[in-house]
Parts: sequence; structure tokens; C-alpha cells
Amino acid sequence: MTRELAQGSDHHSVFGKFRSCAASTGVLALALAACALSPVSAEAATAKPAPAKAPAFDARRPADVIAVLGAMEAKAEILRKDQGQIFMKVTTPGGGFGAQMVGCDEAFTACKAIALFSAFSRKGVNLAQINDYNRSQLTCRGIMTPSGEPSVMYAALLNGRMTRDEVREHVGVWQGCLTGFGEFIQDPIGFLSRPQG
Repeated sequence: MTRELAQGSDHHSVFGKFRSCAASTGVLALALAACALSPVSAEAATAKPAPAKAPAFDARRPADVIAVLGAMEAKAEILRKDQGQIFMKVTTPGGGFGAQMVGCDEAFTACKAIALFSAFSRKGVNLAQINDYNRSQLTCRGIMTPSGEPSVMYAALLNGRMTRDEVREHVGVWQGCLTGFGEFIQDPIGFLSRPQG
């Protein structure tokens, strides 16, 4: 009997807690409804819109290529725009080279390809050796300028799916072209006698 009374009192206390909880939940619901109906504060009404996101990287956009070069300590300066081409001068701590973006739209905001190139003042390399150099290389192209200066070039097609890292990789390949071609013009016979990877 005392056990049943004790159980009864337990049930009573549990139900009592449930009733007080339900009552407080009702108060909470009323408070939430009141908040929802209250006018928006002046501060919230005059809140500034979030700043616009920067446009996604696009390797076809000259400004984005220039930004990648800048992050690699290479300053690119546009010299001129003409007939769908953009000509740039690129300066680095170790020297300089030229860049040309081609197949550009009328606004010069999207281009189809880029060529990086550099002429060397050292003469003495002949056209046959330049041809042998080209046969030994997959990506770097040697040419002879009309004034007889050996020159090297690297070109890449551009598309909207390329990432910054992929553009950096192309610049890295170009740096390898500069180093390798520099070694070639110092000693064409020695360079061409070595196995090329």
C-alpha cells in the first residue's frame, strides 16, 4: 500500500512536471509568435548586402594570367593589343621574356592560346643545330630570328577549365625551356650529345 502510494505520488510528480513544461512551452510559443510579428529593426532593414564574389579564375582572361605571373614574382606589362593578339613584356628577378596571347575576342578579355618567348644575344648557333635541338625536345621550340639571334618559345592552348595550378605548371615548363636553351646555346655540340629526357 505504501509502495502504491509512493508510486502514485511519483506519477503525480511526473504529470505535474509535464503540465508545467507544457505551460512553459505555450508561453514560449506565444513569445516566438510575438517576435515573428514584431517590425524588423532599423539596423536589420539597412543591412548592407554581402560583397560580390570575385569572378572565378579563367586562364583565357589576360588579367588572370597576369595575376598568376605576379604571384610567381614575374611582372607582366601589356605593351599593345592588335588584331586579336596581346603582346606583353614580363620581368622577373632573373631576367625577362615576352608573352603573347592570341585568338582573343574583340574586347581582349578571352584568348585561346599563349606563347612565351625569349631571344638570346649570343650568336654562333647555326640553323642545323637549332633543328637538332627541336628534334630533341617535346615542348620547347628553338627558332632563329631574322637578325640571327637564337630564340626559344613555348606555347599552350587555354580553356575555361584550366586552374591556376595548371597555368603555373605551364610557366614551370617554360622556365625549364629557358634553362635548357641557355645551356644549348653555350655548348650546342655538348648539349645535343647528352641524352634528353
